[in-house]
Amino acid sequence: MSNHKDLQKLTAAGLLISLGIIYGDIGTYPLYVFKAIVGHQHISETLVLGGVSLIFWTLTLQTTLKYVVITLRADNKGEGGIFALYALVRKFKASWVIYPAIIGCCTIISDGFITPAFSISAAVEGLAIDYPDIPTIPIVISILVLIFFFQQFGTNVVGKTFGPMMMVWFLFDWRLHV
Repeated sequence: MSNHKDLQKLTAAGLLISLGIIYGDIGTYPLYVFKAIVGHQHISETLVLGGVSLIFWTLTLQTTLKYVVITLRADNKGEGGIFALYALVRKFKASWVIYPAIIGCCTIISDGFITPAFSISAAVEGLAIDYPDIPTIPIVISILVLIFFFQQFGTNVVGKTFGPMMMVWFLFDWRLHV
């Protein structure tokens, strides 16, 4: 249990850091999903409404069920998340629950590996529209190496750096769709 001395005041800077840490990942997923839904099909009202509905309910259910209901309730001495859940399952020797916890740990690790590669590849491939001869693979690898190197400085530094970038991203994205 944390006491009131450990709680920090909510600030605009804290919200901006959270934007860089959490919503950078969640905010880009709909772009890839919508592209996969539409593909090369004729865009109709039904396709758009169905695709947006799938994106909305997936994000809502995933965020609500997975993060709020299950993962955030796993409290292991102030630590949370799927690894805290796994530690609690091992601590209380809940035999059959260990398998979903292991699967959850595996999926979070695989998500940590594959998401940056997808996100960066998609962003760099967009350059090929205006510059068809650009070597995208070396650019993607360079960016990935820089980001994984940068992570050693901690979540706070990553959030402070990517928070403003994500705010600009969302503002531009919002302006393009208004």
